[in-house]
Amino acid sequence: MFLKKNLINLSLVILAGFGILSGAAAATPKKGFITDDDHFMALRDAGLHDDPANAEQHAAALANYDIPSYVDYYRIRSHLYRASNAEIRDFINRYDGSAIADRMRNDWLLLLAKRGEWDLFDQQYPLFVVADDNQLRCYALLSKASRQQNVASDAKNLLNTPRDYGEGCYALVSYLYANKQLSQDDLWVQMRMAAENNSLPLTLRLGKLLELNEKRLTETFDKPAHLLKKAPDNTRTARELYVLALGRMARTDTEDAAEKLSRFGARLNDSERANAWALIALQSALKLEPDALGYWARTGNATLSSEALQWRVRTALREGDWKLVKNAIAQLPPRLRNEPAWLYWYGRALKAEGKTEEARQIFSSITDQIHFYGQLALEENGQKIGVPVSVRPVTAEELSAIEKNQNLQRALRFYAMNLRLEGTREWNWELRKMNERQHIVAAELARKNNLLDRMVNTSDRTREEMDFSQRFPTPFNDSMYKTTQALGLDMAWVYGLIRQESRFIMTARSHVGASGLMQIMPATARYVAKKMGLGNFVPEQVNDVETNIALGTNYLNMVLTDLGGSQALASAAYNAGPGRPRAWRAKLTHPVEGAIFTETIPFNETRNYVKNVLSNATYYAALFEKKPQSLKARLGTVVPKGMSASDAEIPDESSANARY
Repeated sequence: MFLKKNLINLSLVILAGFGILSGAAAATPKKGFITDDDHFMALRDAGLHDDPANAEQHAAALANYDIPSYVDYYRIRSHLYRASNAEIRDFINRYDGSAIADRMRNDWLLLLAKRGEWDLFDQQYPLFVVADDNQLRCYALLSKASRQQNVASDAKNLLNTPRDYGEGCYALVSYLYANKQLSQDDLWVQMRMAAENNSLPLTLRLGKLLELNEKRLTETFDKPAHLLKKAPDNTRTARELYVLALGRMARTDTEDAAEKLSRFGARLNDSERANAWALIALQSALKLEPDALGYWARTGNATLSSEALQWRVRTALREGDWKLVKNAIAQLPPRLRNEPAWLYWYGRALKAEGKTEEARQIFSSITDQIHFYGQLALEENGQKIGVPVSVRPVTAEELSAIEKNQNLQRALRFYAMNLRLEGTREWNWELRKMNERQHIVAAELARKNNLLDRMVNTSDRTREEMDFSQRFPTPFNDSMYKTTQALGLDMAWVYGLIRQESRFIMTARSHVGASGLMQIMPATARYVAKKMGLGNFVPEQVNDVETNIALGTNYLNMVLTDLGGSQALASAAYNAGPGRPRAWRAKLTHPVEGAIFTETIPFNETRNYVKNVLSNATYYAALFEKKPQSLKARLGTVVPKGMSASDAEIPDESSANARY
């Protein structure tokens, strides 16, 4: 009854929301549609805005359109929440085996779950090929739970990143708690993770399940100092809210939070006290504070989130405590422990213990992987980073055969219409059916059509046969060479950055407004243009290739100079703004190797960005110079401001453009 009521209410909310949209969006289509593509774009817009009247009108004008499956999809999509199962099933059967049929099945599964039609959901879910929807994973567990299956363990493994929650996952938590598969302890774990991720909406929703006062919970979240003025009352709720408040205070002042916990911690039980130290330790680690190591030591048997578990390792890395690095990695769950990052650092910890053969075996398990950690592992095993022998050139016959592939042609058609979502869906769908050689040929087809991002991403999928000319292209080589030579800038590094920034999409525009090959923010473009003396610069020029390269390389050169010539710091500055890497460096108490500094960048996006840029740059350098390279040398050493790398050597292991 609880589940049925919950899902019915959820459905009513969703349907009401779409009704509101329908009233706002339903407008008479504009006159003067010149081409079928115009009608299709209008149909797509109507389909995405719950506007069946306009959708039907435009679909009627597309009776002979060359992509009928998408005409039918957007027509149904315009009234999806009112569509019958028979209508949707007919569409899927008609276009069975296509990318758009699988997309429709994704839509249908979400609809079935919200309606509580579990028999049909269970029949269709195994047929969903892409299977990349976290909501559906939650609904699949909810379906099992509704049949009295115990899914608590699977749910806890799935529900470890609160920022990804949605209706399906919240419905799962609600049902499992109501049916005693999740306990109060489990819900408080979820509450702490939601607060850790700064998600007040999720915290409030979970609080309702625990029957907490919303005002009290909001004050705990937003005004923790008020709650922490005195010791908590001796009730479970009061103590748990006190722990949450300590975590919230630690976001702005870890020292004050630690002092409050030390003063009133006796009022908490051992588990609550350990969880409080864990919340403080994580915030201290994210601020790169040396005290974080001491806070982690006091967490005991606290229940740590995935983020906290990994930051405990990073804190130990930054402080050079290789014993703790090893122990902390050993405590990661298998899915994390077997990631290349933690395999590499575990190997380094073994090497620090003098267990060189064990370390070598760990490194060897990832040296064939084309990424940051594969490169570092290769160097740990005494080798440098090169490029594989060139593959057999794609023949005219191979290219001609793949050009006849209807799905790839449909993708190219969408790309020509600047519908990148649909184009990439069709392109990737077809790649699932291909062998490695066909991936190489498909990448060449992308090159022929000037879709360099598709070329790179397609070629990146191969493991045995690799074409680095596809993976690491060098468009606009003449302009890039002249510009970087004039600035004395490493061209391999610039290409490595562009590959990460835009994948060579000349018209790329990010959600925050960065534009072009080098993804330059408007304010940065104006600033650099002024510094360069471009008196007649107007914002539209940023999408001109030559101008974009000139602005991007000049800005990169500015931050490189400002940050002492460190490519690691300058790459971070290009992504997150120069102030942040300066602040991160200022927290250092001793020099650290560039790989450790990069691993401990507190922003996930920037951390991954720097790794990818410098990994790319190392491969580009190997291509340009035609000799093996060192990623470690490129990463260099990051030292506290005012100290040079020669002032202090890093102890040997065996001895010891803002986007936010």
